[in-house]
This record gives sequence, structure tokens and C-alpha cells, in this order.
Amino acid sequence: MSENDTNAQATSNAPATPQYRYTTEMAQRIEEKWQDIWESEGTFWAANVSGELTDSKGRHADGRQSFFAMDMFPYPSGKGLHVGHPLGYLATDVVSRYHRMKGENVLHAMGYDAFGLPAEQYAVQTGQHPRITTEQNIANMRRQLRRMGLSFDDRRSFATIEPEYVRWTQWIFSRIYDAWYDPDTRNPSGSMGCARPISTLIGQFRAGTRPIDGHEDKAWDELTEMEQTEVLNEYRLAYISKSPVNWCPGLGTVLANEEVTAEGRSERGNFPVFQRELRQWSMRITAYGHRLIEDLDSIDWPEKVKLMQRNWIGESHGASVHFKVPVDGEMADMEIYTTRPDTLFGATFCVVSPEHPMLEHVPQSWPEGVDPAWTGGYATPSEAVSAYRELAEAKTAADRVADNGEKTGLFTGLYAINPITGAKLPVFTADYVLMDYGTGAIMAVPGGDQRDYDFAVKYGLPVIYTVAPLPDSGDDLANYEGTAPFVSHDGIVINSAVDATWARGDALCLDGMRVDDAIAAVTTWLEEAQVGKGATSYRLRDWLFSRQRYWGEPFPIVYDEHEVPHLVPDSMLPINLPDVPDYSPKTFDPEDSQSSPEAPLSRNEDWVNVTLDLGDGPKTYHHDTNTMPNWAGSCWYYMRYLNPHDTEHMVERDEYDYWMGPKHSPAAGQAGGVDLYVGGVEHAVLHLLYSRFWHKILFDLGYVDSFEPFHKLFNQGMIQAYAYTDDRGQYVPAEDVQESEVDGKTVYTYEGEPVNREFGKMGKSLKNIVTPDYMYDHYGADTFRLYEMSMGPLDESRPWNTRNVVGGMRFLQRLWRNVIDENTGEVTVTDDAMDERTLKLLNNTIAEVTGEMEAMRPNTAIAKLIVLNNHLTGMNGVPRAAVEPLVLMVAPIAPHIAEELWNRLGHDESLAHHPWPQADERYVGQDTVTAVVQIKGKVRAKLEVSADIDPDELEKMALEAVAERLGGKPPRKVIVKAPKIVSIVPGE
Repeated sequence: MSENDTNAQATSNAPATPQYRYTTEMAQRIEEKWQDIWESEGTFWAANVSGELTDSKGRHADGRQSFFAMDMFPYPSGKGLHVGHPLGYLATDVVSRYHRMKGENVLHAMGYDAFGLPAEQYAVQTGQHPRITTEQNIANMRRQLRRMGLSFDDRRSFATIEPEYVRWTQWIFSRIYDAWYDPDTRNPSGSMGCARPISTLIGQFRAGTRPIDGHEDKAWDELTEMEQTEVLNEYRLAYISKSPVNWCPGLGTVLANEEVTAEGRSERGNFPVFQRELRQWSMRITAYGHRLIEDLDSIDWPEKVKLMQRNWIGESHGASVHFKVPVDGEMADMEIYTTRPDTLFGATFCVVSPEHPMLEHVPQSWPEGVDPAWTGGYATPSEAVSAYRELAEAKTAADRVADNGEKTGLFTGLYAINPITGAKLPVFTADYVLMDYGTGAIMAVPGGDQRDYDFAVKYGLPVIYTVAPLPDSGDDLANYEGTAPFVSHDGIVINSAVDATWARGDALCLDGMRVDDAIAAVTTWLEEAQVGKGATSYRLRDWLFSRQRYWGEPFPIVYDEHEVPHLVPDSMLPINLPDVPDYSPKTFDPEDSQSSPEAPLSRNEDWVNVTLDLGDGPKTYHHDTNTMPNWAGSCWYYMRYLNPHDTEHMVERDEYDYWMGPKHSPAAGQAGGVDLYVGGVEHAVLHLLYSRFWHKILFDLGYVDSFEPFHKLFNQGMIQAYAYTDDRGQYVPAEDVQESEVDGKTVYTYEGEPVNREFGKMGKSLKNIVTPDYMYDHYGADTFRLYEMSMGPLDESRPWNTRNVVGGMRFLQRLWRNVIDENTGEVTVTDDAMDERTLKLLNNTIAEVTGEMEAMRPNTAIAKLIVLNNHLTGMNGVPRAAVEPLVLMVAPIAPHIAEELWNRLGHDESLAHHPWPQADERYVGQDTVTAVVQIKGKVRAKLEVSADIDPDELEKMALEAVAERLGGKPPRKVIVKAPKIVSIVPGE
């Protein structure tokens, strides 16, 4: 019997079903009825401060407490949803419904992250425009979500591909492009560093208060337009870069570092990724590195996510040191960043990336007496460097820095002069040094770094130890000689003294200092000698923002005949995508690192070339043919929910302050943000980091009044499922697998042949997907909601087992029978007063369920509701005063049946806004005990029950609580010691 055929006893298939029994068919009728009512009456409309977006009664917010709950909005896949996707959506819906019943003005909406590679790749395969595919997928997803009974304000729904939304995404890019980061100005939250309009920088250049890099001898207005453009490009928060990028020929586009796996392949499609130098748009996210770390302390996020962001940003403190390199009779400058400037005395060689600009100046011949092992057998340094560059370009970034295998490199013929000792350090090039990390150059200290040590041993380079272990009594540190690099920070500095330094001529001695003291001392010396300074560095790289794709937002940039970029005026936005004859990226060999991109937009010349009047009369310009990454639309979508129809503002200030202002955490300054944001931990770096970055820019520029976008973040777990493989290792449809008992063992077969069972994620390739549509058709949406919310803690992964869904249906059937006569359809509740036991249980349940809802623990709330419902089931007549609070508490989890029962109980208005039940404190905390449920002697559940609970009732509750662990099989033995212990021996 398959897992999907277990509903016989819970639906209308049962014999002699009473006419008014709660069956799947009745559930479907009730659900569709209330979904239509909610939509027609605007039940879940959220009220804005002003404007057309009022609640269903035509009221504005009018000072009511706001609550903004949001899901990470989905990409509308052609595959539709499986039952794992809605877990977060249902959790957010339960919370939203609960807060409405608390009397709060709740904003809960859903949009669609609609730009992206899947639709474009489908367009490449079929020729169908990505918009058609995407809109079809959105329509299907809307249908699936509506059928789930989610309480969205659909007036606020949108997709990132809509022209009006694209307009504001382009508008934000324009603000970022037109801004720079001023480290010497306080931002609105009071800390140093702030985005400011680029006009303020131009004002400083024009006034002469800031030197013009590279043009110190000229006034601003003496520079040509191109020269001004190049100067400002070094400051803009959105800038054009020509540097090594992650080039993915298989996708025909550049990828951000965050989109490349540790194996050096694309997250999407698993294609190889290579280092190439291309002209790209980048965003200066590194300018915000410290604030992105520091402000994590002001928000309510899981610590694991905060740690992931801190590690990804990777802030480190050290020094930027300038080494002189003799080139053609002059001294060129080579900057190196190091976290350990105290080890400068131990530097014995330098290494630069194969892309480093210093390699343009290699000599024409090898220095006299050079070790042949350093040259690689090449006749000249230029030949060696050229050949090595080709080898490096053919490798992925991950291959270049991988720890497996020997580190290879070649001597460049150049020498760098140690600014302290004056020693001439040979400069090697090696592919494990990447140009986009640090400065693309390192000083190598073999005595303190294993990688440098291995390299030095291979090429016969000196090893100088500058740090020794903390001494024991009598140790002679002056004669310390290690046999391996000493990498610990905890030691004493040795071999670090000179009578006269090379850069300044004075003496310098670090010997005997602890490492931290030596770092401080040498940093001070570097700054006084003007050969270095203290610096902060980040693992985080600037965000590569160009994509050589069709299906994305066009940049609001045009170029003139000199390739000078110009912003398109806001009045001309949006710039929409044109039609193109071919959506495919022109990369003929996905494995060829030398292939060049051809953006699909370049194939529509009528769109590329345009005549515009940008203030100097009509001129011919050409559009940027790259598009923005799909992350652009998801960086700011949360603000558009406040009013997606606003044509005057990205977000209106009063609405922002009401919904997202700093009301939430006054002790944390102006953190503010969305009250609850629910989504997967897989977005811990990419989406969340990018959103925080954009938000802080908008905060600095005065467009929003809080410095964080999301006040509270909650990561839901994953729903997993069984998958089955045949003897070839091929997956077979899980729904068609039969389970049976053979010789006391459970066996699984597909078409009569045995198969192996494994456990993991749901996926189309694993053939184990269960869809919400299947659940609606076989159980109804409320049973589906109840099961997903009862499976376990929201933040933990849990196994899906369709066989266990029937337990939720039975609970709802008992609830129905407590109100409705199954034979006549009449309401059967009484107006009798509750007995003391019922009164105590009801008020304890209200208090406990309220606490569980506040803590986002619907699974334990459901367990407590089952206890109360079962108690009422055993009564001769169910008191209205007991069942109505129960229906209200069920409503956030199973809203359709709750609405129907509430209506049949004589209430004309929806319970969606009815006040949440309040416990009478006189009856709370009395006469309940904790019952422990054990399986094979291990505690698997705890239940709060009445002290005088019936043993049969306790057994029933215990079996329901651990149904997942029993796998749907009846137990072999159950021992009940009411009211405290239930011991279960599972069936074999």
C-alpha cells in the first residue's frame, strides 16, 4: 500500500458516511467558499496611513499597532510547489492571523522574484519569450497559494518584471551610481562613514579641499570630461571596473563570488568558472564592510546567520605596506596588505598574482646567477610570465587556491625592497594569489606561514623565524631555530632589530615584545616613515553587478561616442527590455576560458543606439547591453509592499515610518525593519547581505529612516522525504512504491521488484515530490496546513510521511462533531456553564497556546488544542463558552473550518479580526502535570495534561504525539501510568 492511499478512513470513502460529516469533499467546499469570501470582502487588507490602501471597512491605520510579516518571495518555477515549499509561508500566515486577532494592523503580502536564469534558459531552448513563461508560472503559483488559504493582501502583490517595479529598481541604481562613500562624515545613525551625493565630492574637488587623485597639479574644471569621469569612477558606489572576474562560459555570464561554489563551479548549472579580466559594473559593498558587521548586533537574527555574515565579510586589521621595486631605473610602488606587519623582518620573498600590473614591467633577461629552478626553463622573464598567465587563466578560482598539491610559481626577474631592512626580495608570480583578494600581492614569511614555508623549501628560499613560543625558564630565544613554521599569534618576537632602517635611517627593535605590541609598534613606524599605514581589510569583495543575459533589468546608463557613461534621467525610466532574435549567450565552448561574451541585448541595434537630449541637445548614445543580476529586484522588494502603486515614491516616508520605522528596538537606535522575515538559511549571505547593503545606502541618502531592512529573521527547516532506487541506482516514483511485510521485515517494491529506500530532500529528479494540489484533493487545505505545522519545531528539518496526515483530519473531524451533528447538520453546543475541570483546562490551554503562538511554536500549540478538543469530545454536551475559544485558537492554523464553525455558531462577521481569547488568571496553572512519552525508554514527547486524565485519553494523546516516530505502524505494546508516564514499544 503506498503512502498516498491512506485516507480511506478519513474521507467520504468510508461506508455509510453521514450527510454532514466533515470529509475531504466537504473540506474542499468550505475552503473554496471562504477563500471567495475573503477575497470579495477584502478580509486581509492592511490599512496604510493614508491613500487608497485602506482596510475592508475603508479605514486608515489610525494609530493602530502595525505588524509587518513577510516571506522570502519565491521564484515562480515551472515545476510549481511541492509540500516542502509552503512550510515558511504557512508559518508566516499563522503568525499573521494570530496578530490580526490581537487587534494589530497586519501587512502580509506575496510578490514574485521573476527575473532569473531558469526562464532565460527555457527561452534559449524553446524560443519562447521569458515573460510568457514567467507569467504562466506566476499564475500557477498564485493558484496554489490561494488554495492554501494564505491571508495575503493581494492588492499589494507584484512581480519584479513589471515595468513600474523595474522603473524603481533602475531609480535605486541611479541613486547608488550618483553617490560616493565618505569615511569622514557621520551617517544618520551617528557612526562614521556615510553615502553622500557625488555632487558633494565634486564640490570638494572644485574647492580644492580634496586632492584629485592623479591630477594634483590641476583644478577640477581643467580636467577633460573623460578625466573627470575616471576620477569619479574611483569613488562611486556603483562603478565600472576592469579586473579579474568569475567568467562562466557555460552560462555566458559573469558571476559574483557568492554565486561560485567552493569547487570553482557555478551554483546554477554546475559549470566551470574561470578568472577573466572584463569590463563590468561593480558595487562598492566593501565600503560598508564594518557597518555590515557592527549593525548585526542591533537585529534579532539567528546567531548562525550572523556568524555566516561575519565570516563572509571577513574583517581583518593589519597594515598596508609599500615595497619599492626597481623598474627601468626608477622605483615603482608595490602595495601589500598584511595582518602581521610584525613579521616584516622575516619576509624573504614576495608573490604577486598572474594578473598583477607589476608584471607589465618584467625585465627582458634573467638576473645574473638566477637559480634555474626559479625560471621554469624559460629563456626570459617575459616568456615565463606570459606562459604562466595562460596556465592560470585556464584554471578555476577554486583550483588556484586549493590546498591539495604543490604550490607552483615562477620568478619574475623583479626584486622588491623591504622598507625596514632594505633586503632585496625576489618577486615570484603564483596562481594561488588572486588579484581580487587584498592587493593581489603578498609578502612571504616562511617562518610563520605553512604555505610560504612549503614554497620556500621548494625553491630554496631563506626561512627566518621572527616569533618564538613563549619561553620556559632558561630558554634561549636568541638562538631559536624552528623546524616548521611557527604560526601561533601567542609568542615572543625575535630576530627583528636593525641599527638603521632602509626607509628612514633610524634604528628599530621589536625583539622581546609580545606580538600585539610589536604590530602596534611597527605600524606606528610605517606611518611615520610614510611607507605604510594601519588598514582594515575584508574577505568580502566588491559586488560584480553586470550579467551578460537578456532576462534582467537594463541599466539606466547610456554611453556617448567617447564611452563616457551618462545616467538616463528619472523621467525616462523605466528602460524596458527590447525584443531580440536570439536569447542564447554566445559562448561556443562551455569549457573554454578564453571565450568572450556577447550579450543578447546587443542583437537589437535599434534599441542599442538611441538619440537623446540629456541637456546638451540631441545626441546619439548607446545603451549598456548588460543587465542587472536577479538580486537587484530582491534587494528592496519588501519596501514596495507598502504601496506597489505609488508612482511618486519608491516608498513614501510616512508609510515607511509606520510599517518599518525604529519603533521595534529603541535601545538599538534606529534599526527598525520588517517585524518578521521568514526564509531559508541558504540566503544567509547572498540576498540578505545585498539587501542590507542597498538599504544602508538609501538610509544614508535620506530615503528611509532605519538602517536595517529586517528586524527579526526566522529560518524555517526543510521538509524531507523518502526516495527509492532500483538495482541500477535509478530513482523510481515514490508514490508507486509498495510497502509490505516479509518474514517480519519491511520490504519495498516497485512493479514487483525490490527497491532501496533513502531519506533526504524532495526533488523532481528524486521522483519523491508530493504537491500541495495532491494534498488539497485528498485531504483539504486545512488538514495539509495542520499537518505541516504539527510536524515539529519550525526551525528544524522534518520527515514528510503522507500516511500520518490522516491524524490531522481526525482532529478536525472531532472538532466538527463537537459543534455540528453529522446527521442533521444542526449546531449541538449548549449554553450550560462549564464544570470546574473544563474551566481550568480551557484557561490553561488559552494561556499556554498564547505563549506558544508568541514563540512561533505552532506544533506544541496544536498538541495543547488536541488535548482540549479531546476533552470536549468526551462530554455529553459541549458548552459554547468552551468551544468558541477553541475555534478561535484553531483559526490561525486551520482557518477555513474555523470560519465555517464560527459562522454556524451564529457569528455574522469573519473571525479573522475577532479578539484572541484571554485566559482568566484565576484558573491558570492549576491541576496540570507533565506526562512523559517514552519509546524504548527514551523520552520522545512531553504533554501537559489534567491530573485526573483518563488513561485511555492519555494513551490516545501520546500515540498522536509520537506518530511520526512510529512511522504509521501500530505499537506492539503501550503501558500507561496516568497521569505521568506512557511507555511505548514500537512494532517491528
